[in-house]
Amino acid sequence: MIDTHCHLDVAAFEPDRGAVLQRTRAAGVRAIVVPGIDAAGWKPLLALCDAEPDLFPALGLHPLFMQQHRASDLQRLEQALATVRPVAVGEIGLDFHAAASDPAQQQRLCAAQLCLARDAGLPVLLHVRKAHDAMLALLRQTGVRGGIAHAFNGSLQQAQQYVTLGFKLGFGGMLTFERSARLRRLARELPLEAIVLETDAPDLTVASHRFQRNSPEYLPEVLSALAAARDADPESIAAVTTANAREVLGLDAPWHAPEPAHHD
Repeated sequence: MIDTHCHLDVAAFEPDRGAVLQRTRAAGVRAIVVPGIDAAGWKPLLALCDAEPDLFPALGLHPLFMQQHRASDLQRLEQALATVRPVAVGEIGLDFHAAASDPAQQQRLCAAQLCLARDAGLPVLLHVRKAHDAMLALLRQTGVRGGIAHAFNGSLQQAQQYVTLGFKLGFGGMLTFERSARLRRLARELPLEAIVLETDAPDLTVASHRFQRNSPEYLPEVLSALAAARDADPESIAAVTTANAREVLGLDAPWHAPEPAHHD
């Protein structure tokens, strides 16, 4: 299995990150994509991914942290994409659900990052809440080369539009809750080739660990919920969703930070 979205770099994992990784590997998770949320976090995130062969970095400016972002961060992102080559640009997107959100400001930041991803030839990891139509419009305008709509919760019609644009849809812990009937129906109706697994740890935990820190080691529970929703064998679901993640993110070899250039 591949966890396509896990914030393993954040403070919630500081006390026991090594033990979490050990349990996660023992659970059959072979790779974890770690998305950045603000420029201050990129350096430690890259160092973490460089130190662990099964962690892969994405770099981006998250829409819920607008107050933390500076105008110069876009320039820093452009530079980082050229020099360190993360596997994706993310976590980026639009969140019109947040009370304090300024949609126009978010759209400007998101569009700029989509253009950087397009120019760098990288996929994107999208955070979208109450903004799927606006996001789809931006994707069509920029012509970015696909990616993952993480924690997808839109309609089947919106899902199909993402798929047409080269996107996979991320399903996580919400799928394990009894009340998530609409989400399970979506997971059943979509082609399996469109689906990838994720945890979004430490957030959006699975039903068995409600109100607790989410962890990448719980990814098998997401797999079980997806297999149950589709009335399919978990092993075949794991094989296809893993292939989907590799296809969209190109996780073939371990990621390593490039050696610093030496100038004579």
